[in-house]
Amino acid sequence: MSDGSDGSDGSDGSDRSEPGPRPRVGRAVAVLVLVGLAALIPLLGPTAALHGTGEAAAPGTGGIALLRTVLFAALCVPVGELFVNRLARSVPGAPPARPRSWAPYAAGAGFVAALGLASVVSTGNLVPHSPSDLDVGGLYASRDGKLALVEVNAFAVAGLCALSRRPATQIWPLAAVVVAEALRAHPTTEYSPLLGSGLTLVHLTCAALWVGGLVHALRALRGWGGAAAGAALLGSYARVAVFLLAVITATGVGSSLRRMPSDTVLEQLTDTAYGRALLAKVILMAAVAALALWARIRLRRAADPLTACSPARAEVVALGAVVALSGLLTALPVPIRW
Repeated sequence: MSDGSDGSDGSDGSDRSEPGPRPRVGRAVAVLVLVGLAALIPLLGPTAALHGTGEAAAPGTGGIALLRTVLFAALCVPVGELFVNRLARSVPGAPPARPRSWAPYAAGAGFVAALGLASVVSTGNLVPHSPSDLDVGGLYASRDGKLALVEVNAFAVAGLCALSRRPATQIWPLAAVVVAEALRAHPTTEYSPLLGSGLTLVHLTCAALWVGGLVHALRALRGWGGAAAGAALLGSYARVAVFLLAVITATGVGSSLRRMPSDTVLEQLTDTAYGRALLAKVILMAAVAALALWARIRLRRAADPLTACSPARAEVVALGAVVALSGLLTALPVPIRW
């Protein structure tokens, strides 16, 4: 009777089964909350950045900034997967398991974002209110229109490549997106546009490798559990990330000085919308660098190197805000060269 009335086996089994889904649900909710908060940066950022500057915002600035943020994030995910998967192949004793690819979903999101941006370009950089406002044929008549079409088609091809037996081939359409973005950011009327496009090309490539690579590395470590190869993979990524951070900093400073000459930087950082958003990005990047340093110290000195995952996760959150600010920067008025 004691066996039947005790019920200890049944209660223990239910207790053991409950904790499994809870962390997953909590993690999913946390991700959704963070994504929602990140979306507020491009949506509400233009109003805050433009307040009191006397600058006029272009129509639909918030929506364009959000679409550009999605496009940047969609670029980071597959680039990071390709980068970290290549690093994992060189890690001794690495488990064969790989996290499920997010590349097809990223390509879909990028395609939708690029399509939305192309629709804005087709109406002369005005927000379309109905399909009749769109002039798809007119996209072929302008430089910005052609670049917008390149991005739409490139994401479509990248999605097909991601679903194919050779997902590594998506690097070529993704490279086309990076080149198109670099050219779009610097029109031919700008001072030395090729130099600006070159800086943006390197900056965007390194940023995609850093952000997407860290996300995929942490996903891989979760699947590998406590395997020693996890620490080796994180160490390999960290060594490359130091170089990426240096290049991102150098190209970012160079691009900023091209738009804000050194003798006007301090004024424009507080008096222009672009400068304010840039200042916020610099502060966040400083926080990201501090978190990256903290993770590297833990990786090298802690008894369990995988404790470096905690600051690395915080770094991912901060990098998400940086991506959102980057999308906002592309939609704000470019500062005047005084």
